[in-house]
Amino acid sequence: MAQVKLSVRQLEVSDFENIVDYFLKSNDNFLLSMGVDISKLPSREAWLNILMSDFYLPAEKKSFYYIIWLMNNEPVGHSNINKIVLGEEAYMHLHLWQTEARKKGLGLDFLKLTLPYYFHTFKLKILYCEPSAVNAAPNKTLEKLGFDFIKSYDTIPGWINAYQTVNRWCLTEEKFKSLLYS
Repeated sequence: MAQVKLSVRQLEVSDFENIVDYFLKSNDNFLLSMGVDISKLPSREAWLNILMSDFYLPAEKKSFYYIIWLMNNEPVGHSNINKIVLGEEAYMHLHLWQTEARKKGLGLDFLKLTLPYYFHTFKLKILYCEPSAVNAAPNKTLEKLGFDFIKSYDTIPGWINAYQTVNRWCLTEEKFKSLLYS
């Protein structure tokens, strides 16, 4: 079996359509399993405009920051942060676009490559992630990586989400540094 090479990079304009298509072309059951409220998804044009308007902003003014996940140099997913408070905190999201890339443990390896971008670029003290409580894959990945479980609670976790039960996980800067050097 051929060796799989995983890498990550910052978002490029050429990635916008892949991100938008991931949501707009996914089936409803998959979106619901992630807690997406399908009625909140913007049109393709509106979403591309949102990405473009944020893309050129300096880090301290960004609403979103994306890292693209690559397998053998081909984009297969992304992670992004939002609710960014520079020098303090942000909220992370994890998405593997390709069905065949899911449930193989790749999320853990991609996250290890992704986290330095978040902590260093935004000088974070804490990084949160709030996956749907019923979405096992990200919850298992966060636990394996060393995120601390804080609580389960009901909320609308993001701008395209439905009211749902989420699990709040966090990774502090100190724990992030210990993971880097262990």
